[in-house]
Amino acid sequence: MSRSASRECDASAELGWRHGERENTPLPMSALGDGVDAPRRHLRARVEVFTHHSREASVGEVSTVGLDIAKSIFQAHGADAAGEVVFRKKLGRSRLLAFFSGLPPCVVAMEACAGAHHWGRELTRLGHTVRLIPPAYVKPFVKRQKNDAADAEAICEAAQRPNMRFTPVKDEAQQASGVVFRARDLLVRQRTQTINALRGHLAEYGLAIPRGVPHVARMLDRIEDPEEALPEAARAILRVLAESLWSLQAQIAVLDAEIGRRAKADPIARRLMTIPGVGPITATAIIALAPAPETFRAGRHFAAWVGLTPRQNSTGGKQRLGAITRMGERTLRRLLTIGASAVVKQAALRGAPAGSWLAQMLARKPRMLVTVALANKTARIVWALLARGGVYRAPLAVA
Repeated sequence: MSRSASRECDASAELGWRHGERENTPLPMSALGDGVDAPRRHLRARVEVFTHHSREASVGEVSTVGLDIAKSIFQAHGADAAGEVVFRKKLGRSRLLAFFSGLPPCVVAMEACAGAHHWGRELTRLGHTVRLIPPAYVKPFVKRQKNDAADAEAICEAAQRPNMRFTPVKDEAQQASGVVFRARDLLVRQRTQTINALRGHLAEYGLAIPRGVPHVARMLDRIEDPEEALPEAARAILRVLAESLWSLQAQIAVLDAEIGRRAKADPIARRLMTIPGVGPITATAIIALAPAPETFRAGRHFAAWVGLTPRQNSTGGKQRLGAITRMGERTLRRLLTIGASAVVKQAALRGAPAGSWLAQMLARKPRMLVTVALANKTARIVWALLARGGVYRAPLAVA
């Protein structure tokens, strides 16, 4: 054998060991090393490098954009119809609208949070279709770490699900109508805190005041009564709280008058007020906070959105129903429950019509359970009036 042929045989044998063609043949001792160091690499071993060039999708191919909004820095995640990533952008507040004005019309998804309705209206004017997703529906799509890029990707992926539920974008007038209820709730909470503070301070000096707003006037009279054993240093501070309480009461009265004026001027609110337990505050709150009735397929879906339907824990074909879910709009749920409580209280005092649904429920169920059930029933009636028009007509009692 020639010297060149011998070199070719040695090279092919070495390549055979390298590529696993001679698995049953032991490696030479020079390749194994001394047992301490790693096996030596052959000087003539061939190394192959594989490169994969991925094609960058064009911005014109984007179909869905997940937008994570914030105060100043926004994160956008664009994907095409197949779900492939088109771009990931970090945008400042001043650059957001300029960036989306250069995109072709697409679906822009955001979490339904503070500022989402404003940006939804702005992006709609640019020709995009805006989808607002409840944050609880986005959370399952977040992979591992929580950051803006992961949130935007999760929003984009959630928006592409065929059975995802979305929140409609509110217009400016609808948002303005909701401000009065948020402000009233804040003032009512502050009034309750002030009353509780006064009751607590007076209890330190042996003055027990019953709970409730009707007893506030008597409590303030006892603060001003010189016969009460109150130190002057404490009486001066209690007067400050009393003045704050009167101011809150006056502001709440102003908001109540505004709500009543809006209820009288709105024909839909007047129709809703024909339902027992629905007053001016509840009627105008429904108009301001509830989405369009076309959003729900039936009254039960509206009641479930409010959070008045039982929570399910069913498995194996066995249905288990628990307490109400308390999901959705808590303001409407609270107002409907308060209205139903007033109706049940009057029925317990004066008696419900014989044979009516309310009379049958009160005869065999606890009063609080009947109150929640009546609130659920009221929510379904509200949806029926919103979707089909007309006014409420009490059903005839079964003899």
